Amino acid sequence: MTIIITAFERSPDGGKGLARDTRVRWAIEEVGRPYEVRLLSFSAMKEPAHLALHPFGQIPTYEEGDLVLFESGAIVLHIADHNAGLLPDDANARARAITWVFAALNTVEPPILDLANAKILEGNKSWSMARLPLVEDRVRVRMRLLAARLGDADWLNGAFSAGDLMMVSVLLRLRASGILDEFPNLATYVARGEARPAYQRAFAAQLAINAG
Repeated sequence: MTIIITAFERSPDGGKGLARDTRVRWAIEEVGRPYEVRLLSFSAMKEPAHLALHPFGQIPTYEEGDLVLFESGAIVLHIADHNAGLLPDDANARARAITWVFAALNTVEPPILDLANAKILEGNKSWSMARLPLVEDRVRVRMRLLAARLGDADWLNGAFSAGDLMMVSVLLRLRASGILDEFPNLATYVARGEARPAYQRAFAAQLAINAG
């Protein structure tokens, strides 16, 4: 059955790989499955046809036969669970890799998103400049602990896994702030993820849409 995912017709990031459909594209590319992309405008995302797939009117969604999924983490885990290449065979290692998926989404991403919101959505507020250092410090706390855990390893849990795919995707959102560069092993970790051929294909596909 053909996999169909949804993506922005015009991504807010201009095709820089920060939209969540890139995570899903990357996962599919890693496992070598063919897929199709249905492009959506912002208005189409709020129409009944898409709301039937994603109750919150966002992207990405994933369709495969009768199966419909939303939320990038759930989609990536489904892809990893049903195809070789993104989760270890050993049960304990597999559980640890899944833990890192949740850590990326629940522990690392929220303060990074808060920083983006502080700059983009709240930047014109009178209290924004006073709040920004606090938000940045919360991000640095997470980065410091993550950097210590990664150490000089290539990946978080031995071989590359879905946990790394999700963590790299989350950390990419931090690059523009300059904070990522404060942690050289994390910056190198992200670059290592970007260098994977599957990521390169996913990024190129997303960029091509926005460049067209």
